[in-house]
Amino acid sequence: MTSPQDAHRDGAAPSTSTPDLHGAFHVYDTTLRDGAQQEGLNLSVADKLTIAKQLDGLGVGYIEGGWPGSNPKDTEFFRRAATELDLKHAKLAAFGSTRRAGVRAADDPLVAALRDSGASVVTLVAKSHAGHVEKALRTTLEENLAMVRDTVSHLRAEGQQVFLDAEHFFDGYRLDRSYAFEVLRTAAEAGAEVVALCDTNGGMLPPWVSDVVHDVISTTGVRVGIHCHNDTGCAVANTLAAVDAGASHVQGCINGYGERTGNADLVNVVANLELKLDRQVLPPGLLTEATRIAHAVAEVTNVPPASRQPYVGTSAFAHKAGLHASAIKVDPDLYQHMDPAGVGNDMRLLVSEMAGRASIELKGRELGFDLSGDPELVSRVTQRVKAMEARGYTFEAADASFELMLIEEAEGLRPSYFDVESWRVITETLTHAQPGEEAVSEATVKLKAAGVRYVVTGEGNGPVNALDQALRTAIVQAYPEIAKFELIDFKVRILDQGHGTDAITRVLIETSDGESTWVTVGVGANVIEASWEALVDGLTYGLRRHDV
Repeated sequence: MTSPQDAHRDGAAPSTSTPDLHGAFHVYDTTLRDGAQQEGLNLSVADKLTIAKQLDGLGVGYIEGGWPGSNPKDTEFFRRAATELDLKHAKLAAFGSTRRAGVRAADDPLVAALRDSGASVVTLVAKSHAGHVEKALRTTLEENLAMVRDTVSHLRAEGQQVFLDAEHFFDGYRLDRSYAFEVLRTAAEAGAEVVALCDTNGGMLPPWVSDVVHDVISTTGVRVGIHCHNDTGCAVANTLAAVDAGASHVQGCINGYGERTGNADLVNVVANLELKLDRQVLPPGLLTEATRIAHAVAEVTNVPPASRQPYVGTSAFAHKAGLHASAIKVDPDLYQHMDPAGVGNDMRLLVSEMAGRASIELKGRELGFDLSGDPELVSRVTQRVKAMEARGYTFEAADASFELMLIEEAEGLRPSYFDVESWRVITETLTHAQPGEEAVSEATVKLKAAGVRYVVTGEGNGPVNALDQALRTAIVQAYPEIAKFELIDFKVRILDQGHGTDAITRVLIETSDGESTWVTVGVGANVIEASWEALVDGLTYGLRRHDV
């Protein structure tokens, strides 16, 4: 029997039936609400609108926009969303709580904010844990049921679709199963279409989730959703276990955002459902947008994307060991669980001290060099990589430096567009400088470019910035293309920390020409020496790319 995974390996197309985004199975994103509770993540209204457009591009069925009425930002989001969002696939959901104890739903201002939000869907959070009802809400179990019933029925009467998030459900189930079930039944009888079981503390494991979901469905007959936090590292696995047990509504956040350790990563959930379990839960073809969208959202949140994130991380299909590369040379599927194109990602081959001849040959091919007919060259490059990485270099993140080295070995001469005679840098700090006054760095570079000798001085807010300014000012006179180049990232690592201030330093510099980026590496006895090497390589590589 051929499994779905085998079918994909054999090139068979997955199911192409168009999913009913708002019916049979729900993919529900809560990045803008629950994900925004992540420590250090602060989204403006404009950020939330931008992210919502990206999520709609992934094809999710529902986007939870926030809690209108609880704070001005979320109220403003829903007001602007009405005119600024043109969602093609998703419905916008407003999040809120059941009415307060002792107040009619129609008279509760927070319920009114949900009713007036303009959202066609409302997701209500309700207590399903008897201890939380009595200790946190400070009301009776009977009044909590009345709060659920009254709020759901009021919003349904207003024409809104209602989902219920049963907060702390799994812990409440263990404390008082019958009461937890009564909350679910009450919500469903009042008109809630889905009751999402929330692992709010994130402490569950897949077999436990599966058992509880089975019990809920067989005992109550309600439509079950699942909302998992990742405190045990099992949020995605718990979500899939719930689906296997009968849940037909999954909640999560793109990139796994969320408070503490985050929520279930929605991309991982839908990728596993579509690619491993052959369940079409997004519109056909949109899963291939996952990598682009995950990274685009990371840019908006200003949270660097995790390189080791499954499916969409830059390292998800990166291969470093020589043994892996040898096998991949024969058949990429030997060391990959799927074709990365399925999620819009790419296979990458990393050059490192672990590299074998196959790694170098494949990396060369990736960069446009056919090394298969020159085993001696492959051997030289392999040994040079190993020797340089032993001295502190790293090429797995610095493709540009590796390419320059490869050209040098292949052609016997490293690409060069200028000859540096000397460089120096001075940093001056005034003894009586006022608080906030920055030290001034001045660099002088002497070089020859296009047959002309240049002596240039540059100033900057640090020695590396001053060197960068002086080097560019000199070279741009011979090569105007340099004006397009911009240093966009700068990373420093101390390699032998036990040596203190005289430790070997490695610097990675990322440069952009406005259309693409490249990374170069430098190693030296101090950060300035290492930075200079990476700067020179960065400009050299850029000039070569522009066919100077």
